Amino acid sequence: MERTINAERIEQLISVFGSFDENIKKIEQTFGVQVTNRDTELKVTGDVEAVDKGCRAIEGLLSLAAKGEIIDEQKVRYLIDLVKSGNDDKISEMAKDVVCITAKGKPIKAKTLGQQRYMKAIRKNTVTIGVGPAGTGKTYLAVAAAVAAFREKSVNRIILTRPAVEAGERLGFLPGDLQNKVDPYLRPLYDALFDMLGPETYQKYLERGNIEVAPLAYMRGRTLDDSFIILDEAQNTTREQMKMFLTRLGFGSKIVITGDITQIDLPADKVSGLREALKVLENVPDIAICRLTASDVVRHALVQAIVAAYDRYEQAGKKPAANSYKRKTK
Repeated sequence: MERTINAERIEQLISVFGSFDENIKKIEQTFGVQVTNRDTELKVTGDVEAVDKGCRAIEGLLSLAAKGEIIDEQKVRYLIDLVKSGNDDKISEMAKDVVCITAKGKPIKAKTLGQQRYMKAIRKNTVTIGVGPAGTGKTYLAVAAAVAAFREKSVNRIILTRPAVEAGERLGFLPGDLQNKVDPYLRPLYDALFDMLGPETYQKYLERGNIEVAPLAYMRGRTLDDSFIILDEAQNTTREQMKMFLTRLGFGSKIVITGDITQIDLPADKVSGLREALKVLENVPDIAICRLTASDVVRHALVQAIVAAYDRYEQAGKKPAANSYKRKTK
């Protein structure tokens, strides 16, 4: 069977084909089709089902290119997964509003449908809990949403925090004062803020008190008004810490809690505050729970494969690690 696809402009085809035709080759290999082009015309040949899926993938990429989206390896991989699962009718939703612009002018957007649901939940709700594996953008997108809210003046402060769980070494043996000791635990939050604001702007807001990056213990006894508060690595909070943090919420504030329930570093006799919160808060109004999955991983393709391999291992009935949790999806 052969089908013909026409692109509006040659520039769109260049974007869709990718460097050394790597995007089209990926589609050919995945669906078992052959793609040839002449000017703005593409011919797709193969068996009926393969051609249908190949054409849907190519048409999806063309629609994204027409909206100015950059077609990269992750986007091609994700779109192929949508076609395989019969969800390619949602491809148009991948090109949505920009969440934030970085200091270098790069637009930050949700790259998957799961990430879009996550961003929508943050905009709509006072408290949002985002759980999922590494590489799904939980923290980075939350920081982008915080910076966007700060720039829009809907909040006066950005507060980023995470529990300083000791992973194999004691804080007391680390050099420097208390801030120096906890800085390594907070480094991912610093990195995200530097990317969004730039070092100079970050430092200026830090000195003014508009930005605070601190370990969770510093939150005790405070009420946080007009703030965008992010609790990262929340799977390593105890139930007492989680309750303490949630009750810091003040007027005009938003809270985003992120974590991966499969990577708990707490002692075996401690209950994860995040794991408990997912059960306790599930039906509370104005609190959203977003579960991201391996299909939302936007890092190197191998990260997605690693996450999937661990999922298969646990589902096969192997003995899970202490405090483990079987990931659920919505």
